Amino acid sequence: MNNRDVAFAALFAALTAVGAQISIPIGPVPITLQVLFVLLGGLVLGARLGFLSQLAYVVMGAVGIPVFAGPQGGFAVLYGPTGGYIAAFPIAAFIAGYLTEKTEKKAGMLAGSLGGIAVIYLLGWLRLAFFMNGDFESAFRLGVLPFVPFDILKATVAVSVAWAVRKMVEMV
Repeated sequence: MNNRDVAFAALFAALTAVGAQISIPIGPVPITLQVLFVLLGGLVLGARLGFLSQLAYVVMGAVGIPVFAGPQGGFAVLYGPTGGYIAAFPIAAFIAGYLTEKTEKKAGMLAGSLGGIAVIYLLGWLRLAFFMNGDFESAFRLGVLPFVPFDILKATVAVSVAWAVRKMVEMV
């Protein structure tokens, strides 16, 4: 990993932290711009660096830096009801980046973005359900359904931005 890679990974970790602060509370899980930057990290940086950028974001928050929505930081957030969503960010960025690298087409980027969102929903929903005493139906209604239209929009924006950036600058 060279200095450029470190700088780009740090940039997307920072952008995700900024995206967390743009927050609309609608229940136990707020609407934020984190997912947009998670996807952009994978789409622009590729699987490996996208993963590392989001891993850096999660580690920053885990050690107490208030980079999570709220602003909050610390292990308590990761063990809390929204911890599954946050823990899924590195995996989601990896998936988005992996499919982008394999296809190098907009369809692959969109598939990677939707796959990344699916992982975020799955891990987030399971963790939220745990905190709701195993009420998977309510957790799905509160922690997944309200976010679907917003996240499809974020995926579309991420693909459009990443496509333009990748055409202008050789990132991967």
